[in-house]
Amino acid sequence: MEQFIVSARKYRPQTFGDVVGQKAITNTLENAIKNNHLAQALLFTGPRGVGKTTCARILAKKINEHAGETSEDDFAFNIFELDAASNNSVDDIRSLSDQVRIPPQTGKYKVYIIDEVHMLSQSAFNAFLKTLEEPPAHAIFILATTEKHKIIPTILSRCQIFDFKRIGVLDAKEYLAKIAAQENVNADDDALHIIAQKADGAMRDALSIFDRVVSFSGSELTRKAVTENLNVLDYDEYFKTTDLILENNIPQVLVHFNTILSKGFDAHHFIAGLASHFRDLLVAKDGVTVELLEVGDNAKKKYLEQSKKCDLRFLIKAIELSNDCDLKYKTSKNQRLLVELTLMQLASITFDGEKKNNKPYIIAALHFNKGTIKAVSKNKKNQLLEIKQKVKKQAVTETKPTVKLQENKPLPKPKLNIKNRRPSALSLTSIDRKKKLEEIEVDIEVVPNKPTDDFAENKAILLWKKYSDQLNKKGKKSASSVMRSNQPKIIDNNIHFIVASGMMKSQLEQVKYGLMEFIHKNLNNFKVELIIEVNEEENKKYAYTPHEKYQKLLEKNSAIDLFKKKFDLDL
Repeated sequence: MEQFIVSARKYRPQTFGDVVGQKAITNTLENAIKNNHLAQALLFTGPRGVGKTTCARILAKKINEHAGETSEDDFAFNIFELDAASNNSVDDIRSLSDQVRIPPQTGKYKVYIIDEVHMLSQSAFNAFLKTLEEPPAHAIFILATTEKHKIIPTILSRCQIFDFKRIGVLDAKEYLAKIAAQENVNADDDALHIIAQKADGAMRDALSIFDRVVSFSGSELTRKAVTENLNVLDYDEYFKTTDLILENNIPQVLVHFNTILSKGFDAHHFIAGLASHFRDLLVAKDGVTVELLEVGDNAKKKYLEQSKKCDLRFLIKAIELSNDCDLKYKTSKNQRLLVELTLMQLASITFDGEKKNNKPYIIAALHFNKGTIKAVSKNKKNQLLEIKQKVKKQAVTETKPTVKLQENKPLPKPKLNIKNRRPSALSLTSIDRKKKLEEIEVDIEVVPNKPTDDFAENKAILLWKKYSDQLNKKGKKSASSVMRSNQPKIIDNNIHFIVASGMMKSQLEQVKYGLMEFIHKNLNNFKVELIIEVNEEENKKYAYTPHEKYQKLLEKNSAIDLFKKKFDLDL
């Protein structure tokens, strides 16, 4: 029985033309050899399985071939490979430095390939510096690593660096198709595409997966065999899930999700794949971006067909919901419920009913035009709701009569009068006018269907204090002082606040509208009301004279009196 050789070794490239997905690097190296412009220290860096060591071996062979030697010569004596993972000490590097001085017996150059060079110790790196900076004319060093950031900067500065990229899915699929043809394996295009995707840019991993799947399915490599062997969720499941979501069929979506879980697939893997599926549908909707779709030909037809059924807004919202679920999955205590809730939300995006409200607001904006107050609703399907606005305004000056704003009725133009002229900014009239304008209060009738979320009392109190600080910064110190004079209480989801006098109540009512708007928005509860009560007994809580302050302190701590007598203190 002939010994089996894995495809990664059997089909290792022997020339630069066979290297997959690194065209820019291989062309650069070939031109450097041809023009005698090759550096003596090269660093190949990049992810695993992309051809770093392979290119180093091909380059080592090409260097001596170009030097005028025949291909029959044994260049193996001129190529030295060192695994830095197991030879990472100072002694190993010193032994290498001693060997470098000896010129080659065959060929013109001695090539030293040091793999996994980032594994060298700090002392070994320092011992290697001088040799790397001024090597003999016959020595060329090729360093290979997957972790460039672990190499000290003094080594990097002495090397010509080549960054190897991940191999694209389409390039890996084409190479697998060639190998399948040489191995007499009849492989589906979608099957090879799934293998290339699973390899995640590493050609060695792709070949290893190919060997494993061929051992499972034989000479017929189908998409079904690949998905079963690799435990990959078939994209047909995502197409079916999306169809059920577009039909708003929540029960069937949940049943289908349960079927996927019963097959042994992870819910996190499913929701992450669903987010990628929505992304591919979004890409497939535009002819400009369709080339970003890295799928097989059969799958591309399905994506183009289903993308026509999906609205652009639906896809953007679906990506947002599924990606949010992906981010929250690891921290969730009930992970299955999280995914099921996301699926229900996805199936409700296109639901055309009373539950389809993308915003908790009904009033879009207030437009003030020539004294007319208009309310416009964002929901075009519902009739415009009548909004009653009551504007109470007292006379600004003694000569100006009270004006009452009415809905859809412009303000009457004031008669030209000398008394109506704008007073000086420093006059008593202007100060009085500014004060009166601050007392204007607009009451908007409570509109149904606004959010009424539950909230904690401490959150409401925190918002109360925050708004008080905002008033203080704006210069409204009186109103801010009234708000800080007492602590509000939450009773039946309403804010109750007790003040000591009618004057304090009046000052608080001047800022009531802005205060409640701030609290409604931050609590997401638009039914909370502010109830202001006047209690004359509250005056007793405030101490003004030194004697009253002392009595206040005495009520809190009776030991103060003893302290006063002991040290013979005066007020």
